[in-house]
Amino acid sequence: MPMSTNTRFDKSKLPSRHVTEGPARAPHRSYFYAMGITEEEIHQPWVGVATCWNEAAPCNISLNRQAQIVKHGVKKGGGTPREFTTITVTDGIAMGHEGMRSSLASRDAIADTVELTMRGHCYDALVGLAGCDKSLPGMMMAMVRLNVPSVFIYGGSILPGRYKGQDITVQDMFEAVGKNQAGTLSNAELEIMERVACPSSGACGAQYTANTMACVSEAIGLALLNSSGAPAPYESRDQYGEASGVAVMNLIEKNIRARDIVTRKSLENAARVVACTGGSTNGALHLPAIAHEAGIDFDLFDVCDIMRDTPYFVDLRPGGKYVAKDLYEVGGVPIVMKELMKLGLMHEDCITVSGKSIGESLDEIVGEADGRVIYPVSTPITQTGGVVGLKGNLAPDGAIVKVAGMSEAEQVFTGPARVFECEEDAFEAVKNREYAEGEVIVIRNEGPAGGPGMREMLSTTAALSGQGMGKKVALITDGRFSGATRGFCVGHVGPEAAHCGPIALLRNGDVITLNALTGELSVALTDAELAARKADWKGPRETQYATGALYKYAKLVGGARWGAVTHPGAKAEKHVYMDQ
Repeated sequence: MPMSTNTRFDKSKLPSRHVTEGPARAPHRSYFYAMGITEEEIHQPWVGVATCWNEAAPCNISLNRQAQIVKHGVKKGGGTPREFTTITVTDGIAMGHEGMRSSLASRDAIADTVELTMRGHCYDALVGLAGCDKSLPGMMMAMVRLNVPSVFIYGGSILPGRYKGQDITVQDMFEAVGKNQAGTLSNAELEIMERVACPSSGACGAQYTANTMACVSEAIGLALLNSSGAPAPYESRDQYGEASGVAVMNLIEKNIRARDIVTRKSLENAARVVACTGGSTNGALHLPAIAHEAGIDFDLFDVCDIMRDTPYFVDLRPGGKYVAKDLYEVGGVPIVMKELMKLGLMHEDCITVSGKSIGESLDEIVGEADGRVIYPVSTPITQTGGVVGLKGNLAPDGAIVKVAGMSEAEQVFTGPARVFECEEDAFEAVKNREYAEGEVIVIRNEGPAGGPGMREMLSTTAALSGQGMGKKVALITDGRFSGATRGFCVGHVGPEAAHCGPIALLRNGDVITLNALTGELSVALTDAELAARKADWKGPRETQYATGALYKYAKLVGGARWGAVTHPGAKAEKHVYMDQ
């Protein structure tokens, strides 16, 4: 049986040989001929083109069209593309109800299903297209887990809506609900806003989790420079789709794999970009998870250490003024990274999917900080990053808070605890104004295992903002916050309540201190008192998830400090897929 006539690629060393080569694979080849694949294409390298396309939300709806362009690029580069899809749970739809329990679990399901598809069909490389919060890290986790030549592409952001002469986003809709409940926004106005807030395909437009992780994809080296910038409706994105298909073929030829790209240094580069853009706190959950797939120790504290000494100089919502489209129009992530290079804050020798180092690639980028969206790094908005890690007797395994847009005075808060056993209870109390100014609202039993699923609390925080109380109370949780959250809201408190972390032992009135300037999250209780309460602890709060996917997830998932991962990672790996 003929092997590939393309001398660029040694098929005898690629996984696809197990389904395309030799007399024993005649049954397999008969399937391929059934789909119109030619003899030449059968013996070329096979590239999985994975998308998270579905009809759940605008962030995913354009991915299938973009995948067709990627396939053109793969063919142009001498490969045989095979498209497949995986799931997405879209946070904007899942937010504020039981559906949010599926969100973080979907990240690992995406990684798992992409892995299973690639393994099952022996694909040689992967181009992954993703558009929503968990699908971006999930796809990157799959790339690193498989350690195949891989290129990531973001599906692009949504365009901002316009209302009363101002850009608006879905964040404004969540906060409008709070205003409506407070009686300061009519039902009629709310109905007008909901019709204009989201005018196109694409992911939420500000520096929430999707755009944060899109920036990460470029900074970490898994995506071509500037590929994440153009909004989803722009067909100019197609040039990046085709170039990504060509790029993955070059990676196969040079045997450059995902773990050659994702290193400790490139993870640090990614954390810098999260910090300087005021990115989502979820970056400190997903970067450790991606690192885990590569066998690299890189936890919440490592992310936060980098963020502490990175200036915040990109003025993006929710802490700032602008959205992803505005960042794209002034040069995008490459200009941001060029500014970081001026202070020596980028590891320039990290290899990228272009086959060049990040430094070499950035040297080709023409452009400077515009001073409006991207400030010069010499005159940043603040001297430290937009995200801060906290630790103390209330969070031995850490916690995280986004401080972008907060003054120093707003970053210190001491007050009595008002404890809620789940998000629904807290939301009802906020809606009914059953809390007081100066309190620390505690929402527990929302961690990865205890939730299960580590829900985001945007509905509660948006309601507080809508009531004008976002800066008059603080909030802590073992769950998460959306990238759209504003105010003194601390998430990822670990160990979580289900694992008998100190947050499980709090009572109403306990005095809690939050200090983002010194990195403290503590409660005014002695070690002896905490130990006595732990001895009286009755065990984790029972959930209704006694079967199914969330039951399995709760049994497997680890702490947020290490990325809420569900398997041992590369450190326990006994074989590498590409070398089978």
